[in-house]
Amino acid sequence: MNGASREAAAAARENLQALADGTSADARSLADELAAVTALLEREVGLRRALTDPSQDGEAKAGLVRRVLGDKVSGEVVDLAAGMVRSRWSVSRDLVDTVEELADSADLIAAERDGSLDGVEDELFRFGRILSAEPRLRAALSRESGGEAKAELVHRLLGGRAEPVTERLITRLVTESRGRSLEGGLEGLSKLAAERRNRSVAVVTSAVPLSDQQKQRLGAALAKLYGREVHLNLDVDPTILGGISVRVGDEVIDGSLAERVGEAERRMAG
Repeated sequence: MNGASREAAAAARENLQALADGTSADARSLADELAAVTALLEREVGLRRALTDPSQDGEAKAGLVRRVLGDKVSGEVVDLAAGMVRSRWSVSRDLVDTVEELADSADLIAAERDGSLDGVEDELFRFGRILSAEPRLRAALSRESGGEAKAELVHRLLGGRAEPVTERLITRLVTESRGRSLEGGLEGLSKLAAERRNRSVAVVTSAVPLSDQQKQRLGAALAKLYGREVHLNLDVDPTILGGISVRVGDEVIDGSLAERVGEAERRMAG
C-alpha cells in the first residue's frame, strides 16, 4: 500500500484493537461480520468506489456506510467501517484488503484470548507444507468455484485436528481467495499471527532436523539481528545438502551447501 492507504490501514488496525480491548464484543463475531463486509465490497464495485472517492465528503461516505450496513452487521462494525471510509485511500482495492485483514486479525485476537495463538501459527505453517507436498490437494483448494465443497474438504482435513481459529482462517482463505495464491494467503496469515506477538517469522530450511540447542542459538541470533523476537517455522529439505536457509519476509539468508556450490559454479562460469 502507498501513502494514504498505509496511514488509513494503520488507523483501522488501531481502531479494531481498541474495539477488542475496550468492549465485550465477541472477536469471532467481529471476524464474521468483517468478512461479510469484505464480501460485499468485493461484489459491489460501484459501492467500493463511492466509499473511496476522494472528491466526496468523509461524513457523506460514513452516512452511506450506515445506510448500507446498518441492518446487516453490529453497531461496532458499522462504526469501524464508517471510520475507515472517512480516511483517504490511494485505490479502492486497498479498502477491501484492509477490511479482510481486520477480519483475520479479529479471529487471531480470539485465538490470543483463548491461549491458542501459538498453535494457530504453527498449524498455518504446517498446512502450507502439506500443500507443497500434495499438489492434488492444492489444486482442489485453488479452484475458483466450489466454495462449499472446498469448505467441506478443509473441515475433513482439519476438523478436530487443528484449532478452531485455524480452520476458520483457512476456510475463509480458500472460499474467498480474491485472486490470491494459497501460499501467499497462508504466508500473510502467518505474518499477522506473528505480529500479534510482536515478533517476526523466520522460515528455516535445513538438510536435517535442528537440535533444541541449535534452534535456541539460531533464535537468539535472529532476535539480535532484527531487534525483536523471531518465531522459527522449521522445515527439512535434504536437497539443500547441508547448512540452513533462513527467510524472514522478503530477506533470505542462505547458508546451505547447495547455494555455496551454486555460487562457486557461477563464479567459475563467469
